[in-house]
Amino acid sequence: MVGKLLVARPSILGDPSFSRSVILMTEHNDENALGFIVNQPTHYNLSELLPEYRHDIPVFKGGPVDQDRLFYLHALKTIPNAIQIGKDLFWGGDLEAIISAINSGELSSKKIKFLLGYTGWGKNQLTKELKENSWLLIKNNYDLFSEETTLWGNILRKIGGELALYASAPSSPGLN
Repeated sequence: MVGKLLVARPSILGDPSFSRSVILMTEHNDENALGFIVNQPTHYNLSELLPEYRHDIPVFKGGPVDQDRLFYLHALKTIPNAIQIGKDLFWGGDLEAIISAINSGELSSKKIKFLLGYTGWGKNQLTKELKENSWLLIKNNYDLFSEETTLWGNILRKIGGELALYASAPSSPGLN
């Protein structure tokens, strides 16, 4: 499951934490599962949270757990202690090395995603939610660094059928 995407089904529209979410799975074992919402920007940028770094890179909502912790996904395999979770896709690693790579141009600010918080599931919880059809589990064939706010709709359109109808639905249909 690591490296795959969990896509919120339209049945959980309105859920304050997961409505229209796309989650990159970074850890899955018999005891728990962990991932990051990759398509919900916050109103913060990195320099507001860590002024010493002076980078106006957007920060995303990674999930409802530990929202005061900063995590990051990136595309640079040379970062010490980074965990590979897909082709050219890594999680974590040494923050000073990340900032140094951004400063030197080795890591484009368009190939890193900073996230506040994470999503987590206890033993068998995610399996239960998948059986309840709360999520679609798909292969990650998407650029998680560029599609961002359109990602959920793009995935539903690609899947097609009834799900494609929800791709363009307003987030608050009652306001139309």
